[in-house]
Amino acid sequence: MSAETAAERPVLRVGTRGSQLALTQTTTAARAVAAAGGLEPELVTIRTEGDVLTGPLSQMGGTGVFATALRAALLAGSVDLAVHSLKDLPTAPVPGLEVAAVPEREDPRDALCARDGLTLAQLPAGARVGTGSPRRAAQVRAARPDLEIVDIRGNVGTRLARVAPGDLDAVVLAASGLRRLGREDAITELIDPAVMLPAPGQGALALECRAEDASGDAPLAAALAAVDHRDTRLAVTAERALLTRLEAGCAAPVGTFGRLEGDELVLDVVVADPDGSRLMRRSGTTAERTVDAARGLGTRLAEELLADGAGRLARLTL
Repeated sequence: MSAETAAERPVLRVGTRGSQLALTQTTTAARAVAAAGGLEPELVTIRTEGDVLTGPLSQMGGTGVFATALRAALLAGSVDLAVHSLKDLPTAPVPGLEVAAVPEREDPRDALCARDGLTLAQLPAGARVGTGSPRRAAQVRAARPDLEIVDIRGNVGTRLARVAPGDLDAVVLAASGLRRLGREDAITELIDPAVMLPAPGQGALALECRAEDASGDAPLAAALAAVDHRDTRLAVTAERALLTRLEAGCAAPVGTFGRLEGDELVLDVVVADPDGSRLMRRSGTTAERTVDAARGLGTRLAEELLADGAGRLARLTL
């Protein structure tokens, strides 16, 4: 397409964090939406509180610190669309905004990136494993209580650089981020969900816009509808409904994985004591492939877990 033709297309201003992963994810999503709607994407980099502050995310209000500035930009009208990692997005809705599209999900599993090609089972006793996630830490401790967990922050490259010859024997990262960055070579094991369930929404992106732009004849509405992936939306709706009912933050030691198996939506859940000494697991299904049924599935499993003491186990604020 000629430059002149591109210049004539309406501009779609897309808000993003400035990390390499965020820029990669946003670029892919923005191009898909723009192509579907005949728009010209323009990335707007926004510095979030999570990019500025240091220390454990669990002490900074959870990973929601990455979303606040992007949402403020949407409400102020300085961007038309924001692209979030769905696992970083708080479950509470924001008046005036809507998650209008959830593209097809990347691999939701967690990945071990270890020295010498080792797997979780092969790491020697006392090996130092880095993660900034209480959910990952608890499940690693449950599987391998003889390992040392080290709390870490930083982007993907910074974390990988700490693996030997750095000060760590391994780190645990989202497989989706490594794949999007072309760093699959660093993965020594894709951890089976039976051992480590991912965070709610892990591997999925949330495309959020102002509510008036998500419905009716708004040009953006049709473009977002075109990139929305129904099966992914059902799965993450169930996962996030569970988190909502548990009243747990994004950084809580809660793992869950929804997916379509045949005609059923299946949801697996784990709630962990942060020290990994005890895990509480549940699974459920629904044959109804609707958003309401997905939400109901997540809520039902959360109710069962709460009745059995999950709030006390995971030290949730209820």
